[in-house]
Amino acid sequence: MSEAILLVDQDVEELRRLGGDLEVAGFEVARELDPASALAALERLSPDVALIGAELAAGGGTSLLEALQQRGIPVIVAVDPPGNLDVVALLREGAKRILVRPLASEALVLVARQMSRGSRMAQVRRLREAEHSTGGRLDAAGTQPPMRAVAISAAELGHHDATAVLVTGERGAGKTWMARLIHETSPRAEEPFLVVNAVPGDLQELESRIFGHERDALPGAERRVLGMLELALGGTLVLREIGEWPLELQPLVLRALEQRTHRRIGGRRDLPVEARLIATTSGDLGAAAETGRFRGDLLERLSSVVLRVPPVRERSDTDRRQLVARIHDGVASRMGAAPPSISPEAMDRMLEYGWPGNVSEVEHVIERAALMAAGQPMILVEHLPGEFRARPGLGDRRHHAMSLEEVEKRQIESSLRYHGGNRTRAAKELGISRATLINKIKRYEIAG
Repeated sequence: MSEAILLVDQDVEELRRLGGDLEVAGFEVARELDPASALAALERLSPDVALIGAELAAGGGTSLLEALQQRGIPVIVAVDPPGNLDVVALLREGAKRILVRPLASEALVLVARQMSRGSRMAQVRRLREAEHSTGGRLDAAGTQPPMRAVAISAAELGHHDATAVLVTGERGAGKTWMARLIHETSPRAEEPFLVVNAVPGDLQELESRIFGHERDALPGAERRVLGMLELALGGTLVLREIGEWPLELQPLVLRALEQRTHRRIGGRRDLPVEARLIATTSGDLGAAAETGRFRGDLLERLSSVVLRVPPVRERSDTDRRQLVARIHDGVASRMGAAPPSISPEAMDRMLEYGWPGNVSEVEHVIERAALMAAGQPMILVEHLPGEFRARPGLGDRRHHAMSLEEVEKRQIESSLRYHGGNRTRAAKELGISRATLINKIKRYEIAG
């Protein structure tokens, strides 16, 4: 399959000359005289690289540069010998290389081939890892509807790496895991993947964790501290449970998304945002925006791309079995004495269960069962919690009708039991602050 290049220039003779030489070199070439025509050409060509005249890139080509960036297409800008054009601005707006006219065809072919093949090789590598590796994360997400469709969508979002994403789903459904899948199928896969958890008690502490602070900007701040937005340089930053973030921070997040800049606390200059932002939520942000608990403009910005992760109960038997097996393999690899297998009856009981706590509950149950069965050849029904051993009637075991409040209460109780009543650890696992957990304990009248 030949590489494709998009040429955009006002000089017809230059387009003819360069396009002809590129075609001789094996490129598929599209020639356009203006940005509007070039945007239309993107839909039919899907180029691997683009060459744009500087006067078009600096003038009416802003939307074209943005479209090329969103598709991950590297851009070469051709400039005349030293003039009035701001080369730094062109690089900031998306140009990957600057070539000075007159362009030598041999040099252009070499540069275009390097850039297009680099882009193509990265894409092929991601697709191979995602689609063809049986141990890959795409298959690990699920091989049957609806999970397969969600995993494929996540991989596609990974390829469109400039797009912010909102990942929704119930608590414990695997939203952060899905955000990592987006990251690992993107050009940022080798760069940092960082997660900012939901609200701690101190507003300034959270702001500092995300945006950083300058020396003496906060009490006891004896040195400059970089925030996670800077530490995720070139990678991905996940804003976990953003619906629970304080209103005071939301304008700063909106600015990072829209203007791609931020400031450290106490800072005087804007810093570029070079990380991709992915937000997650288990709440109804629309309802929160209507009551003033969430900014409507931030919701509008986040809602352009929404990926919903289905709860465990909505997944196929095949995918639930695969989920249990995958988590068991992880537990067994961490615990030397963990049983190497799960008995068929114990697996059946787990497949019949409704899993109101989703993936987090699967992990708790298997970790507990592995501890109970340590040193034995397999996990048996007797090693599972009481609700699995009781085996109620068919109708009951397939589905238990519960309100969202009942599900949340049950998950909090389960987490507190698992951590021996330690509220700090339970809050960290649930993705909420300790203060929020205490309020929910009071609200639901949970003992202990």
